[in-house]
Amino acid sequence: MANKLASETSPYLLQHADNPVEWYPWGEAALELARKLDKPILLSIGYSACHWCHVMAHESFEDSGVASIMNENFVNIKVDREERPDLDQIYQTAHGMLSQRSGGWPLTVFLTPQQEPFFSGTYFPKTPRYQLPGFGDLLLGIAEFYRKRKGDLVDQNRQLMKAFASTTPSPNTVVTANFKTIHEAFEELKSSFDFKHGGFGNAPKFPNPSDINFLLRRAYFGNHEAGEMASKTLESMALGGIFDQIGGGFCRYSVDERWNIPHFEKMLYDNGQLLCLYADAYQITSNILFSEVIFSTISWLLREMLSEQGAFYSSLDADSKDENGHNEEGAFYVWQPEQVKKLLTEEEFIVASQVYGFERAPNFESQSWHPYIAKAVFQEDMPLLINAREKLFIARQERPYPGLDDKILTAWNALVIKGIARSGRILNRMDWVKTAQNAMDFIYDRLWTGEGLLATCRGDVAHIKAYLDDYAYLLDALLELMQSDFRSRDLRFAKEIAEKLLRDFESEKGGFYFTSHDHEVLIHRPKTAFDNATPNGNGIATLCLQRLGHLIGEMRYLDSAERSLKAFDKVLISRGAGCPNMLVALEEYKTPPTIIIIRGDKEGLKDWQERTRMFFCPDTLILPIESSINDLPAVLNRIPKQNVNAWVCQGVECSPPINNVDELIERLS
Repeated sequence: MANKLASETSPYLLQHADNPVEWYPWGEAALELARKLDKPILLSIGYSACHWCHVMAHESFEDSGVASIMNENFVNIKVDREERPDLDQIYQTAHGMLSQRSGGWPLTVFLTPQQEPFFSGTYFPKTPRYQLPGFGDLLLGIAEFYRKRKGDLVDQNRQLMKAFASTTPSPNTVVTANFKTIHEAFEELKSSFDFKHGGFGNAPKFPNPSDINFLLRRAYFGNHEAGEMASKTLESMALGGIFDQIGGGFCRYSVDERWNIPHFEKMLYDNGQLLCLYADAYQITSNILFSEVIFSTISWLLREMLSEQGAFYSSLDADSKDENGHNEEGAFYVWQPEQVKKLLTEEEFIVASQVYGFERAPNFESQSWHPYIAKAVFQEDMPLLINAREKLFIARQERPYPGLDDKILTAWNALVIKGIARSGRILNRMDWVKTAQNAMDFIYDRLWTGEGLLATCRGDVAHIKAYLDDYAYLLDALLELMQSDFRSRDLRFAKEIAEKLLRDFESEKGGFYFTSHDHEVLIHRPKTAFDNATPNGNGIATLCLQRLGHLIGEMRYLDSAERSLKAFDKVLISRGAGCPNMLVALEEYKTPPTIIIIRGDKEGLKDWQERTRMFFCPDTLILPIESSINDLPAVLNRIPKQNVNAWVCQGVECSPPINNVDELIERLS
C-alpha cells in the first residue's frame, strides 16, 4: 500500500511512495500528527540523482524490519531538497552545529514535534560499518532517549536557536569594504588553489563556478595570475573525466584531485554555470578546447535534458543498471577494453586507448575504465578519434539509461538559460539564444502567476512559492537574454521580478531573506551571502538590481543594492572569499558598470554584434535594440541618426552617438 507520498510530483518522493515506511511529505498534517502523538520527527532529505540516497533507501527504507521501527517510534517525513531548499538550508546548518561536520545527502535529522533538531547525520548503513552504527540500532537509541530524556533537550535547543540567530549578519551604516577587500579575498582563494591540477583544495574537487567567475574578473582587471588559475582549472576539467568525453556535459564533482573520476550524477545547475565560464574563457583565450566543451555540453542539454515544452529537466542519476541488471554507480559511463575493441577498427582502438586511457590501469574502482584525456591527440589522428567517439556514443546509448529527474525548477532553468544565451551570443549561435528564450517563455507562461513565481512544476502541476534564488537567478538570466537578443517582454519581466524582490524578500536591515515574507514560518529564516555549488541569492540579487537600476534609471533598485552591501559589509571584511558574487556586486557599486546601447535596423545590429562578440568585458552590458522597438524607458530610448548608432554610458553620463563599429571596438579595446 502506498504511503502519503503517492500524490506528490517530485520524482524523488515518488521513488519512496511504495516503501513500507509511513512517509509523509513536509506539511501541517505530519507536523500536527507529531505534536498530537508527542513523537519525534525523522526527517530525511535527499534528491533523485543522489547515489547514497538510493543506497540508504534500498538498505533501510525498503526493509520491513527497519520500517517497522521507524513507523512505531517516529513521524517520518521525506523531503526533496530541490523542491524545499529552505528546509535543506536550515537543517544542513543545524547538522553542522550538532555534529561539527559538513553535511550532505541523504541528510538524516531527528526533530522534536516543534521542528527543533536534536540529532543528525547523513547516510547510515543498515548494519554497523564505516565506523557508523546500524540504522535500526540508532533508531531505537534515539527513540529511547526522546522518551526518557527529552527534558534534557530544552537547553540544547535554546543554544541551537541562539546559534541560528548568530548566522544573520548585523549591518553597517556605511559600506566599508573596498578594493582591498576584493584583493584579500583573491589572496585567500589563491592560498587554497591547486596549481598542479587546478581547482581548490584536495579531493574531492568541486567546480566552484562562483570562485572561477571571480578569478576571470580579476584577470580582466589585470591580475594575470588569476587568469592562469581560472584557465588551468577549466582546462583540467575539460580534459578530465568530470566532463563526459563521450556524450558531453559535466558531472557533479570529482572524487580525485585530478578531475578524472567523477561522482556520476549530472546536474542542470552545474552545466548552466559552467557554460558561462567556458564562454568567458573562450573570449579571453580563443582556446578551441573551451568552445568544443560548450558545443558538446549544449548538445547534451538539447538531446537529453530539454522537455517538449522548451524548459529543462533537473538531473540524471549517478546510478544505472549494469549488464547483470544491478544498479551501480557509473554503470552507464564506464568501459572494459574488450568492449571498446569490439566496437572499433584496430587503428581507432589504438588511438582511443591512448587518448582515453584504456591502455592504462583501470581507474574506476580498480575494475573499470572511465574515459578522460590521458594523452593529447595528434592532428592526423583526429579523424580516427572522432570515429571512435561516435561509435562509443552509439553503443553507450543502447545501455540502460540513468534515471531522469524530469521536474522543472525555476532557479536551475534560469542558470542554464543564462549559460546558453551567453554561449549563443559569443559563438554566434542565434538558435541557442532562441532555445534560451523559449525556456524563459515557459517560465513566464507556466511558473509566473502574475503575482509571483512558482518554484517547480512537473507535468500539469506547478506549485511551491518561489525562493530568493528563483527571483535572483531569473533576473540575472533576463539581463543576459537582453544582451543576446533584446525583447521588450524580457525587460518588463525583469522589472516585475525586481519589484517582487524588494516587496517580498528584502529585510528591513538590508539584504534579502531566502524565503518570502508570506512563506510558511519555520524555526529559522536564512539570510546569508555565502556562495556554494550555486550562487548565493543575495549576491546575485544585489548585483542584478544594481545593473537593472543603472540600465533603466531606477534609484530604488540602486538604493536596495546599497542596503544589501551594508547588511553584509562585516561579512565581506571578515570572510569575503566565501562571498565572491557579493564581491562582484561591491566592485560594481564602487565603479558602476558600463552600458552600451546599440540601436538600428536588424541587419545592421547583426553586423555590430558579430564584430563585438569576442570582447570579454564583464563590467559592461551591451544591449542591441532594434529601432522599431519603442516601448522603452527614456534611458534606453535613443534615436539613431543612421542605420546603426551606439552610445556608451556610465552612471548618468553617456557619450555622443558612435557612428561606426570600428570606433566602438576601439572603445571596447
